[in-house]
Amino acid sequence: MTHDTWSIGELAAGTGVPVKTLRYYSDSGLLPVASRSTGGHRRYGPDAWERIRLIRRLRALDTPIATITQVVTGECSLGELVSSELESVQERLTELRWRQATLMSLDDCTSEERLRRLEILSRVQRLPEAHRRLTDHWYRELSAAMPKRRLDIMIAMLSPSPPQDPDPASALAYAELHLLVATPSFTRWTQDHDEEMRDGPAFYGEIEDAAALTAAALARGLPPGPGDAVNAFVSAHARARRESDTPAFRAYLHALVSRSSGFDPRLERYWALVGTATGGRVLNMTVAHKWLTEGLSISIAATGAASISSNR
Repeated sequence: MTHDTWSIGELAAGTGVPVKTLRYYSDSGLLPVASRSTGGHRRYGPDAWERIRLIRRLRALDTPIATITQVVTGECSLGELVSSELESVQERLTELRWRQATLMSLDDCTSEERLRRLEILSRVQRLPEAHRRLTDHWYRELSAAMPKRRLDIMIAMLSPSPPQDPDPASALAYAELHLLVATPSFTRWTQDHDEEMRDGPAFYGEIEDAAALTAAALARGLPPGPGDAVNAFVSAHARARRESDTPAFRAYLHALVSRSSGFDPRLERYWALVGTATGGRVLNMTVAHKWLTEGLSISIAATGAASISSNR
C-alpha cells in the first residue's frame, strides 16, 4: 500500500461504509477507480474520501443515486440539486396537504353527502391539470373583445390556483368550481356592451379603478352610497358612451345595470366558492355589482333630494 491510493477495504474501514456499498458506488460511476493493483484490485485516490462523505450526506437526505451521480460528475451543482429537491418536496407537501383536506372533508359528513363529495373531489386530485382545465374554460368563455390585460385579470380571479394549505371547506369549494363549469349551459361571464358603447380599452381601464375602489369600500365594511367608487363607475360608463355624468345619465345607467344585476344563481354561487377557496382574497363580483347598483340608486335619490331642496 502507498499513501497515494487505497484499497476498497481500507476505504470501508476508514469511512464505515460497507465494502458491498462502496463496490456498488464504484460500479455506478460514483466512485472512480484511480488505478488497479498488480492483482487487478481497485485502488482509489485521495478524492475518494471526500466523494464518499458527500455521497453519504446526500443519501441521508434520501437523494436518489441517479441525482447524486449528476452532482459528483458535474452535470449539476449542489446548489441546483438543493433547489430542485426543495421544489419537489414542496410539491409533495402540497399534494399531501390536499389529500389530508380531502379526507377530512369526506370524514365529516353523512354517508349520502360523502358520496356526493367524493364525486366532486375526485375531479381535482391532479392539481396542475385541474387548474389548467378551469383556466381553459374561462379563456373560452370570456369576451374576445376584452383587452388582454383585463382578460388576464379576470382569468386570474375566476380561475384561482388550488389552495396551498387547504382546509376541508376550501378544498371542497375549489372542487365545486369545477363541478359548476362542467354543468351544461352554465351561464358564461358576460359584460354589458350595447350599441352606444365605445372605447372598450378605455372603459375597462376605468372600470378597474371603480372595482379597486369598491373592493376597498367592501373591505372596510362601508355601506353602499355616493362616493368615489360610484363616481368612478359612472365615469367609466359615461366616457365609454361619450356622455356626461348627469342625473339623467345616472338614471339611465341605473336602469341598465339593474336589468343586468340578476346574475344566474350558479354564477353567484361560483363567486361565493371562489371567495371560500381563496380565503376571501378575490373580489366577489356579484357582491360588488349589487353594492355599486345600490350605491348608484342612493346617489340618484340624494341628488334628487338636493335638487328639490335648492328649488324651494
